[in-house]
Amino acid sequence: MEQILIVEDDRGLNRGLCKALKGEDRQLVSCLDLKTARLQLLCGGISLVLLDINLPDGSGLELLREIKTDYSDLPVILLTANDTDMDIVEGLEQGADDYMTKPFSLPVLRARVNTQLRKRWAARQREVIQIDHFRFDFGNMAFSVGEAKVELSKTEQKLLHLLVANRGRIMSRGDLVDRIWTDGADYVDENALSVTVKRLRDKLNAHEYIRTVYGLGYSWVMKHE
Repeated sequence: MEQILIVEDDRGLNRGLCKALKGEDRQLVSCLDLKTARLQLLCGGISLVLLDINLPDGSGLELLREIKTDYSDLPVILLTANDTDMDIVEGLEQGADDYMTKPFSLPVLRARVNTQLRKRWAARQREVIQIDHFRFDFGNMAFSVGEAKVELSKTEQKLLHLLVANRGRIMSRGDLVDRIWTDGADYVDENALSVTVKRLRDKLNAHEYIRTVYGLGYSWVMKHE
C-alpha cells in the first residue's frame, strides 16, 4: 500500500488532491501544516510527499530539508504559487524531486506522482537489505541466511521484496496477490499466496519473521529493533 502525504493548507485544494490521487492500492494522508506533517512522517510508511511551500506555521522548504536529511530516498514534489525561476531553482537545490506551480493540471500532477513512485520502486528493487542474519540483494538476485545462500523463485522474490520493503506493516492478501501476479491473469488460485508464503518461510527459516495476521494478511516482523 502506497501512502502519499499531502501538506497543503488550502482545504479545497487539499480535498481535490486527495480525490485526484486516490486509488485502491493507495492511501492519502492529508495535513494542513508542518506540525501535523512531521507527526505523520514519524509514523512511517510514507511513499511520497506533496508539499506546499507557504504554510501557516512556516516554510515547506524547512520540512523539505528535514525529509532529505532523515528520509533521503523519500520523493518530494513541491506545489507552490512561487513561480519565478529563482524560486524553482531554490526548491530543486534544496532537494525537491519535482516542482509544480499553481495553478496546475491534475492529470499532469498524477503523471508526475506516478513517475516518482516508479523511480522509488525501481531503486528499492536494486537495493541490498541487511536484516539481522538475512542479506537480500535484489539487484543481483542473491539471497543468504548467515553464510548459506538461498535460491528463490521469481514469485518468492517478489513476495520477499514486498514484505521487507514494508517491514513492520501488514500487507493485505489482496494487495500482495495484485502486486505479485502481474501477468494479466484473470484468476489467481486463493491458495497460491499461502503456498508461496510457506515456501519462502521454509527456505529462509523465517517463521518468526514472516507473520500471518489472520483475517488481514502478512507482515515481516522486526525481531531485534
